[in-house]
Amino acid sequence: MTAAERSGAAALPVRQGERRWTEAELGRVRSQLAAEATELRGDIERAESDIADRLGDAVGDAGDDQADVGAKAYEREHELALAHNARELLTQTERALASIEAGTYGMCESCGQPVGKARLQAFPRAVLCVACKQREERR
Repeated sequence: MTAAERSGAAALPVRQGERRWTEAELGRVRSQLAAEATELRGDIERAESDIADRLGDAVGDAGDDQADVGAKAYEREHELALAHNARELLTQTERALASIEAGTYGMCESCGQPVGKARLQAFPRAVLCVACKQREERR
């Protein structure tokens, strides 16, 4: 096996019975993750801008009644939650892209076994195999 064959798509772990990754398949996953990262960065930027606008409006809202104050607080909390979720997804996406580059993409972070090519094609940010994910969810 040449050094080129040991690195790249063919070197990524797969479950028994699965075909090795091809460069085209890995390229599609990488492109999907990169597009998602770009979209998430835009979502975060918009959410942070909306949050800043809402916080800036707080001074002008001093005369609002309790219902308006509550509705605006709810909107701010909602925007904060959306921004937090987008940041979490971006972190997971960037981590998946880094593991592709490092050649470790597809290894379960819990047991060290292959996550599974089909699982990664369906959910490219997966870091746990199905068995470990099920165990985690039962806790």
